[in-house]
Amino acid sequence: MAVRRSRVLGAAAMVTTAMALAAGALAAPASAAAQGDRHEATRRALDGIVAEGVPGVTAQVRDKYGSWDAASGVGDLKRGTPRGEHDRFRVGSITKTFVATVLLQLQAEGRIDLDDAVGKWLPGVVEGHGHDGDRITVRQLLNHTSGIFDYTTDEDFAKKVFSKEFFKHRYDTWTPERLVKLAMRHKPDFEPGTEWKYSNTNYILAGMIIKKVTGNAYGDEIRRRVINPLHLNATTVPGTRATMPRPSSRAYGKLPLDPEAKVYDVTELNPSMGGSAGEIISDSADLNRFYSALLGGRLLPKAELAEMKTVVPVDGRAGGYGLGISEVQLPCEGMLWGHDGGIHGSSSLALTTPDGRHSMALNINGDWAGDVSPAVTAEFCGSEKKA
Repeated sequence: MAVRRSRVLGAAAMVTTAMALAAGALAAPASAAAQGDRHEATRRALDGIVAEGVPGVTAQVRDKYGSWDAASGVGDLKRGTPRGEHDRFRVGSITKTFVATVLLQLQAEGRIDLDDAVGKWLPGVVEGHGHDGDRITVRQLLNHTSGIFDYTTDEDFAKKVFSKEFFKHRYDTWTPERLVKLAMRHKPDFEPGTEWKYSNTNYILAGMIIKKVTGNAYGDEIRRRVINPLHLNATTVPGTRATMPRPSSRAYGKLPLDPEAKVYDVTELNPSMGGSAGEIISDSADLNRFYSALLGGRLLPKAELAEMKTVVPVDGRAGGYGLGISEVQLPCEGMLWGHDGGIHGSSSLALTTPDGRHSMALNINGDWAGDVSPAVTAEFCGSEKKA
């Protein structure tokens, strides 16, 4: 996938993935099991991702038969060490599903209504150049129909984060208030509720609302409500911590505003640049456990889960976007739910079937290439892949 500014920090590349899948990017063999390995087609597809020129990929599949872990390529280019099957990595915008889950839980508890105006909870925050928090609902934040400008496309932010100036600013702390103010310097993209456009600012605001409602930082609520109950031992909300926990591989990136397009080691960074829009660290096993529990009804009541899965159209493409989750149509019969995420040096994807019984999560430790659609198609469209 070509490097784009939004791809590198918490973008919804899921839309592109959905398009590729709907077009039937790769037909899986009729029977992977006949080759002696039910996941052989998936393994070959993972190798194919690395063949596109990225360092490495790690993945896990969970289905009725248990868990299958795989890795391909290199985890450290200097040392030549292989990518680990149990690597932790920055999940980018997959963070958004965690945030939306907490807000839906708060609605189920009667502590907030998603149709509340943003201005009710954050008075005076969404104002300026045509933005008006009293005309935008919390729901519109979560499904990206608010029209609020995406702070990651602000010129000053982009220069510090997506050009070579990144190396001067990689350890800077970005507060949520500062990120929102960057967005408020620009006009809205459209009137609230009239269109769809992905904006990381929406989820910075969502995190701020969680704190306003509960009195606790959004990360604390995610730990209490999701991470701890599901025993997601590899999942953390790092805040401002720049280093990666072990086990993990190095992360490599091409800065979008670097005219030389060199590959840099971008492993260490202050993830507050993504905040509640994209800072979580996890691994493939935890992501599968999370999405399986979510779609399986273990985290939300039926009514709230149905709201999460109520999608809005995304530029007329197959599938749609719900509340912090995407609907992806497969080229074979069926569809999947999940999210993708990108942040410097890390591209991730997590998907599961509607019943949560067949899940796949993967990560590429490079942000400039790597078409994941063949791996998804191979895993979910083989005749022996029924969950």
